[in-house]
Amino acid sequence: MGQSLYEKVFQRHAVRKMPSGQYQLLMGLQLIHEVTSPQAFSMLRDRGWKVLYPERNFATVDHIIPTHSQARPLGDPVAEEMLVALEKNTGQFGLKFFHPSTGEQGIVHIVGPERGLTQPGMTICCGDSHTSTHGAFGALAFGIGTSQVRDVLATQTMLMDKLKTRRIEVNGKLGPGVYAKDVILHILGQLGVKAGVGYAYEYAGDVFDRMTMEERMTVCNMSIEGGARLGYVNPDQTTYDYLKGREFAPKGAAWDRAIEYWNSIRSDKDATYDDVVVYDAEDIEPVVTWGITPGQSTSVSGSIPRKEDFDAGEQALIQEAYEYMSFDAGQPIKGTRIDVAFIGSCTNGRLSDFAEVVRMIQSKPGFKVAPHVRAIAVPGSQDVSRKMVELGYDKVLSDAGFEFRYAGCSMCLAMNPDKLKGREVCASSSNRNFKGRQGSPTGRTLLMSPVMVAACAAAGEVVDAREFFGIRQAVGV
Repeated sequence: MGQSLYEKVFQRHAVRKMPSGQYQLLMGLQLIHEVTSPQAFSMLRDRGWKVLYPERNFATVDHIIPTHSQARPLGDPVAEEMLVALEKNTGQFGLKFFHPSTGEQGIVHIVGPERGLTQPGMTICCGDSHTSTHGAFGALAFGIGTSQVRDVLATQTMLMDKLKTRRIEVNGKLGPGVYAKDVILHILGQLGVKAGVGYAYEYAGDVFDRMTMEERMTVCNMSIEGGARLGYVNPDQTTYDYLKGREFAPKGAAWDRAIEYWNSIRSDKDATYDDVVVYDAEDIEPVVTWGITPGQSTSVSGSIPRKEDFDAGEQALIQEAYEYMSFDAGQPIKGTRIDVAFIGSCTNGRLSDFAEVVRMIQSKPGFKVAPHVRAIAVPGSQDVSRKMVELGYDKVLSDAGFEFRYAGCSMCLAMNPDKLKGREVCASSSNRNFKGRQGSPTGRTLLMSPVMVAACAAAGEVVDAREFFGIRQAVGV
């Protein structure tokens, strides 16, 4: 009987099965940032422990780093303290730190892939829920807590339950103006935010086969929003072309051996799954969230659903979303006024995201952010920022009315100065629309693709980017 990639990689990294039924799993790579690591390092220091494999642990700073100025000391004393702690800990324990001064800093889930650290068949962990991003390469990538960060630093292993697997196929061809972000928001809207609990999601089908690596990363990034522990795409030539020549990717004969291994861990054609769901790409339109979970969404041409259309157990949450967002059942999402537009995050802060936005802006003569809208564009890494400047994207965005910022997590979660104010409504390319997620306890978030954010920024309200930009030719995947 054939096996899925999840089963193959899990078996290869399982050290032993514990009496509890959990497995001790070897982690090939741990990525570290400033928020969930200080206590882990302190616990090592208190016990007199060392980091077992420093060369398998890499750090960056992203959540707390300001995007308007990164001059030291940082303006926020707490942020400065956290950055100093990361500098001290990586120095003392001998870990590679992608420090802002090196030009290598960025969001942890963008830095790992762009440096070639993220590779097929690996087990990867990070003290951040969106570690599932790295599954785009055919890796098993887990978001973990601080105590597990400590465990991996000390032993390069951690305890894990074995997951069930769900294969999610999207077949056919996406329509013009429909992007990877719309695909994952559609899936979440169909399955819900709890359907993935206890599962690994395998993404497959025509649409994923045609996606670029950056598009696959967008989808895998939000697997966690569906309750899944991880999401992945089987590695293929697209994966290998992306990795070849990157700093930490194998070289020479090691590259050839790696390709052989990477091919071997692909899911077998006769692999069995605990569940299989199939979607038609033609049914997917640009998607906008209207509620307080990423699964509460509608197509841009749709309206707020009725509470009665949901299971009885969900209706209280739907009512809560109505009240918090100030929406009524049956109200069209189109026409909702926005106050802020944010393009960035580990979901959509890569070069290709900005390239498509710039392409759309240049296709619309006179494009300008609406006077009442505060719009920011935040590259996901210093490398992305440099390339944007080289290509002139920063100037296009600035001329259009966006503030072009330094690299960081920014307004995705507002552990930095980029925050909503009061009841502001934000059109956001990030991954979560939870209450208070963007810095204001009453702020409201509408998740959508970067191109949709750009269209809404200029219109000052939710619009269909296909209509706004006159998108007629097929774009994306």
